[in-house]
Amino acid sequence: MDLERSPLARPFPDMPPIDGVTLRIARARYKAWDRCDLTYVELSPDTAVAGVFTRSACASSEVELGREQARLGRARALIVNAGNSNAFTGYRGREAVEQIMAQVASALDCDPSEVFVSSTGVIGVPLPKDKAQAGIEAALVAAPCGWEDAASAIGTTDTFTKGASASAMLAETRVELAGFIKGSGMIAPDMATMLGYVFTDAAVDPAFLQEMLSKANEATFSCITVDGDTSTSDTVLLFATGKAGNRALSSWDDDGADAFYAALLGICRELAHLVVRDGEGAQKFIEIAVTGAADAASARHVGLAIANSPLVKTAIAGGDANWGRVVMAVGKAGEPADRDRLSIGFGGTWAAKDGQPLADYDEAPVARHLEGQDIRIDVDLGVGDGRATVWTCDLTHGYISINADYRS
Repeated sequence: MDLERSPLARPFPDMPPIDGVTLRIARARYKAWDRCDLTYVELSPDTAVAGVFTRSACASSEVELGREQARLGRARALIVNAGNSNAFTGYRGREAVEQIMAQVASALDCDPSEVFVSSTGVIGVPLPKDKAQAGIEAALVAAPCGWEDAASAIGTTDTFTKGASASAMLAETRVELAGFIKGSGMIAPDMATMLGYVFTDAAVDPAFLQEMLSKANEATFSCITVDGDTSTSDTVLLFATGKAGNRALSSWDDDGADAFYAALLGICRELAHLVVRDGEGAQKFIEIAVTGAADAASARHVGLAIANSPLVKTAIAGGDANWGRVVMAVGKAGEPADRDRLSIGFGGTWAAKDGQPLADYDEAPVARHLEGQDIRIDVDLGVGDGRATVWTCDLTHGYISINADYRS
């Protein structure tokens, strides 16, 4: 399937190497395409790992095993397969993952539990063991590659590669963070999102690494939606090699912990935004800021109700400042709201205040705002101090076209 590059695409950034991280790619040929579709990441011994995963009741074997592995806190390798999600494949799917883990563990002389596997693509087809084995054999001897090649190999309906990096000072030590992600459709995560991987040379205790990733996830990946559908394979993993030589972070009281978290949060937010910008068929990036809610969780729930509404998303696609559809979405969210205190605006212009249209409302600046690619919707519920921001994209015919042809 040949897909046009999203008009909301961003160029892949220059990203620093991470000490203790080696990237390689190979062709496993999981689908009939002439491209690399397997990314292999080798990690230095004693690398710490944290993860967040989908809450789907139909999660893949990769996710089920990954949850168990992440609790152990150590990693030596990551394998990501593209073109086949290996989800809903029963014991055959699990055997394929365990074969991959054993094969890589043998090559690295490590425990299989330190080898993490992710797969993405069509649901319901077992991952071919022969292709996986051949792909890994090729990857193990392949020349190291750069971040963009690694990111490109894990894509499916993605129209551009997605990466982000940052740095932080931990006392006198500078540490680097870099990450890449894939995702375009089936995006409405609950705890995690798509397939995303962040790497750092900082030394961080695994338990604290998990705490920081979970916190960052709640404010970023769990605040985006493309279509309201949660994947069976959603995974975000954070690896810390410790090669920077800093005194290991183990609590928020440690010098540099706040700086490291700020850098991690920034990367997670940027990666989350890039997924929305590559939403299947997307033409507009939409930020929805909800204030005046009962609490932050309520604000997020209202924001996602607006973001997931096909009526709101198609109105934005058509440049229609139909704030009545936002009213509808707020009302159906099931959260505390006061009709007579509700206020709605677009692009900094309020259309309705305190439950009614503004008498002097001028739609012209709103119409101009909706002609652009970056759209903002403001909603104040008027019942408390809770606030949250979520991100989505518009809904166009392109979404239908991509998904109608997905399995071909």
